[in-house]
Amino acid sequence: MKTMFFKTILIISLFIIKNYSAQNVNDYIAFYNVTAPKLNSIAINKAQYYNQNFSNFYSDLVNKNLLITTIGVHGKTDTSPQNYILHLNFSDDNIWSFASDNKFQYPSIWITFENEISNQVNVAIKQNYGEWNNTLTQLFSNMKIVNIEIAGANGYNSTDWTSK
Repeated sequence: MKTMFFKTILIISLFIIKNYSAQNVNDYIAFYNVTAPKLNSIAINKAQYYNQNFSNFYSDLVNKNLLITTIGVHGKTDTSPQNYILHLNFSDDNIWSFASDNKFQYPSIWITFENEISNQVNVAIKQNYGEWNNTLTQLFSNMKIVNIEIAGANGYNSTDWTSK
């Protein structure tokens, strides 16, 4: 009797785990299928934003309903102490973690600026734990864009990781 009970509990548990995992996959694919086409439309015309202020680019992101959730800043090289590159993300950490765990592509944008990102921006990012907000929108607004790379927009399970 106990064995039957434990087998039943095990089967129910496996069923719940399987359904939870399937829901995560469905949620990620839905997120990806909405986000990646919008990023691909930006990739086609990204040169139009070069030598323009970030505010112009940001307005187009908002118009396409691409809402920035979190950001990171990086140097032009791995060892550079100066930050010139802004990394934009469009989902919460749970979706990013799920994509990473499953080796799925994660759509994002990498923007290189003409001038170094100010210390004021770095402080604002730390204060907000990397979450995008109106203060950051204003701080980046007049920075000139020199390059844009669209990453993770080649198909959620594609092995082609090249950026656009």
